[in-house]
Order: sequence, then C-alpha cells, then structure tokens
Amino acid sequence: MDKPPWAQRGLHVIAKPIGPVCNLRCSYCFYLEKESLYPAGEPWRMSDQTLEAYVRQYVEAQPEIVEEISFAFQGGEPTLAGLDFFRRAVELQKQYLPAGKRIRNCLQTNGLLLDDRWCEFLQASGFLVGLSLDGPEDLHNACRRDRNGRGTFAGVMQALARLQAHGVEFNVLACINRRTGDHPLRVYRFFRDHGVEFVQFIPVVRRLRHGVDQAGGQEIAGPASAERPATPERVESLVSPESVLPGQFGRFLIGVFDEWLHRDVGKVFVSDFDQALASWIGVGPSLCVYQEECGRAMALEHNGDLYACDHFVDAPHRLGNIHQTPIAGLANSPRQVDFGRKKSEALPGLCRGCAVRFACRGACPKDRFLKDPDGEPGLNYLCAGFKEFFTHMDPWMDSMAAAVRAGHPAAAVMRALQAERRAARDASLAQGPLGRNDPCPCGSGRKFKNCCMRGASGELDRTGSW
Repeated sequence: MDKPPWAQRGLHVIAKPIGPVCNLRCSYCFYLEKESLYPAGEPWRMSDQTLEAYVRQYVEAQPEIVEEISFAFQGGEPTLAGLDFFRRAVELQKQYLPAGKRIRNCLQTNGLLLDDRWCEFLQASGFLVGLSLDGPEDLHNACRRDRNGRGTFAGVMQALARLQAHGVEFNVLACINRRTGDHPLRVYRFFRDHGVEFVQFIPVVRRLRHGVDQAGGQEIAGPASAERPATPERVESLVSPESVLPGQFGRFLIGVFDEWLHRDVGKVFVSDFDQALASWIGVGPSLCVYQEECGRAMALEHNGDLYACDHFVDAPHRLGNIHQTPIAGLANSPRQVDFGRKKSEALPGLCRGCAVRFACRGACPKDRFLKDPDGEPGLNYLCAGFKEFFTHMDPWMDSMAAAVRAGHPAAAVMRALQAERRAARDASLAQGPLGRNDPCPCGSGRKFKNCCMRGASGELDRTGSW
C-alpha cells in the first residue's frame, strides 16, 4: 500500500491543558517528571489564548481528506483544568469547524473528578472518555494511589458507574505492569464483567539510567537512544520494578486473546487485537505503535510548546511553540519528518528479517534500547513478548482476515470454535461422566467445573454430584 505524502497523512495532537499536574501519584507515571522542563511557579493551566490558537491551527493543519477532526485531552489530569475550560474548547471548535467536517473529542482521565455535571456535559458534547483503570482493587491500588498514598479504586469505580448511568461513550485504558502482568484473565474478566466493551492495554516500560536503581528511588532515563543499548539477556536490570517484563507482557496478551477468541469476538474490543487484524487484512493499523512510521501524533503542552510525541516530551524533541510557528509548519518540518521516518529506517537486522514485522513494525521507538544478537542497536525491549504474541495469534488472525475479506464478521471464527468445542465436549461426555476437577474436554484448558459443566445437562461427575 503506497503511503500518502507526509503532509497528507492524518494529524493528531494531544493537548495537555494542565501540563503534568495530577491529583494522583501513580508509581509508574512517566509524565509527572515533565514539571522539570518548566520553571518553578509555572502557571500550568492552558490560557484561553493558547486554547484558541490550538483549536484554530489544529483544524487548519488537517489534510483535506480528513473528514473527522479528533481532539484529545490528556495530562497530568486534564479535568483539573475545570469544566468551563472544556465548554470553551467545544465553543471554539464550533467556531472554527469548516463546512463538511466533524469534530470528535476524547478525554483521558483517572475519573476522580467526574461528577454528574461532568458526565452530563461529556454525554451532551459527544466526548469519548478513556478511563484509567488497572483491574480489580488489589491490582489497581498497587500502583494507582493519590498524593496521600491512598488507593483510588473506589473513586474510579464510582466514575465508571456514572459514565454508564449517563450514557457517556467510554473505554478503559489499563497499564500492564509487573504485578498485573501475571493476571491476564483476572484483569480481562473484571473489565468484561463490569460492562466494559473497549479496552486498551498499555505496557509499563520505564528505563533506568544505565540500569542503576538509586538508593531512595530510581533514576529514570529519557526515551531510548543509541546510548549504551543493552542486550536482551539483562533486560530486568534496565527497567524500574513496576515495568512489565517482555515475556510477561506477551503471555498477558496471549491469555486475554485466548479468552476473547473463544467467547467475546464482536462483543468486547481490545485495541491490540483490532490493530493486529488490520495488519493481517492488509489495511494497516491506525495506532502509531504498530505503524511503519510515526511522527503524526504530537503532544502540545499548556503554554503552546509542541513536542514530537507524548513519549518524547523533552528538550531535544521540542519542535517549537505554536504562538511563533503554526502547528502545520511544526508538524511538517524536516525535523519531525526525520523523527517519524527513523521508526522504520532504524530497525536492526533481527527486526528486518522477522516473520511478524508486518504486525509489530518495531513497536514504539521509546522502548528501543536493546541490541539484537548481532550487536545492532534499536531492538525493542518488548520484542520477545510481541513476537510470542503475534506468532500465537497468527492462525486465528489468518482465519479472521479470510472471513472479513469474504464479507463475514470476524466473530464467525469464534462461532466455529464454539461449535468445535461443543462437539468435543459432547463426544467426551458420551464416553462417560467427568469429574468436576477434570480438564474440560472442550479444550479450553480450564477445569470442567469452571467451563462446560453447567452446559452438560443431565450429566453427573464421578462423585455423583454437580
């Protein structure tokens, strides 16, 4: 598929209306430290002048082919900017929206400030809300605590209930860390059982500077560079204790995928699976992580500073300020074009010859701080996990892609698998009753009592009871 010219590709700018300021102190957060980029006493709230410049320039910078202009607000915690800030943003969007175009607003939040007034506004204004929630209470509270060290699970669950009650469109963003990474089914089933239909899993990777864990705290490095890239053999020493391990992340995705494949295709949408299917079909993924090149998703700080990427908010990747140079000029500058194209150009040999490169594409450049076996830098820290995951899903994605090309829903593959499992179960039960703790004959890998036992009507286990 031919790529359109750089300036004609979709453009996305994440706005930080309150900078890195947040009412939480999540142990794995990479953005709180961005306060050091600005002087003490910085007025963090985005001014009306900057907001108007952002809205107007962002609309003007969109390629002609873009029909829906997507605004995204993150932080820090963007709701700290106040409800009136977002009312003003919507007002400005209506003022500058060209004929024939649509506006889409997205808000990423920890949810703690979402009361009924907020939810009424978000629903009426058509916002898509991304709610940060890491899973069941013990897993969520392990890392996501407030400034006083208290867990935030109860408050986030109240926000989830309010969003649902008000009919606000939402999804859940879950950070997969060293703790949650061991519990794929607990995390996934928790979301599904609480009515969550759209989930995005974000791997926590915080690189330590030269692998040193300073006494009294870690010294966290900036984004990946060619400086002292390491080999895969000692990855654990290179990242913070909260960071998910490569194989752990791969197994997490596999565990969720297998559960989803057998019962939730078409009912629950997991962004990693949607992006993978797009690659298998050949239409190309929409998330920059899985695209061949990046550079079209930038971050706008509260004062108008525009950075190359949300994960590269640092002095070397500051493109300029929108009060001096319009967004279009910064986004299409030679510096940003070079930044985006390096994603594909800097792949090491191991990646260039990889069978699943078409799906992974080297993943996010921020995590490329390993060397491949031949000593080439630029290997992604999560490479082993991604490779295991994409290899595992390959036969099922082939089937789903074939179904979609034939005009059938991807869920047709799930229904075929369910029919096969029922047939295998019935054939096994016909040979004699099963015990509650026997492996389920459907092939799910679960115990009979936790899977098909209730569907086997009239059958008793070997103890004579259900």
